[in-house]
Amino acid sequence: MEQRYSSELFERAVDEFSKLPGVGRKSALRLVLHMLRMDVGAVDGFADAMYQLRHNVNYCKVCHNISDTEVCQICSSPSRDATTICVVENIRDVMAIEATSQYHGLYHVLGGVISPLDGIGPSDLQIQSLVDRVGQGEVKEVILALSSTMEGDTTNFYISRKLSDYPNVRLTVLARGLSVNDELQYTDEVTLGRSIVNRVDFDARSAT
Repeated sequence: MEQRYSSELFERAVDEFSKLPGVGRKSALRLVLHMLRMDVGAVDGFADAMYQLRHNVNYCKVCHNISDTEVCQICSSPSRDATTICVVENIRDVMAIEATSQYHGLYHVLGGVISPLDGIGPSDLQIQSLVDRVGQGEVKEVILALSSTMEGDTTNFYISRKLSDYPNVRLTVLARGLSVNDELQYTDEVTLGRSIVNRVDFDARSAT
């Protein structure tokens, strides 16, 4: 294939940027041209941040959120309510809920939802580790904050069955206010915050 630019290094940089989601060839070209005009120290800082991100960011061994340490800052914070766990699908949902400043408990990131069509079963998710956390006896409430989709409802029902051995643990879901098929990351902060504050008891019958 014929080289597009007079610099192979420049072309490689454009190729790498264009691999990012939502970044087309023209956008990649604009970004690389911008970085070429930046101070060398600033570009070195950017490159180091990306290196550190990929090599040193871990997943919390407790809740599976991203963390720089073995246990994330949320799980290790004495100011968080350790008796409440909010179950979410992914890390972006944690960020969305934290942005509302309406929730002060802990989290549990499943890493997805049950979706047989996509080949994702319960064993592919962090469900058993959630059950193990509840089994330690400190948790009083589990908030099922999954998307209001068929897959989300199926996962809610499965988790409720797995936690049925703990009748003293309250199971709740986000209050109505989120539309069907809504994902938390795309919900505005006010609506999401109200849904958390006004959460309601989970009804397994409505999820079947």
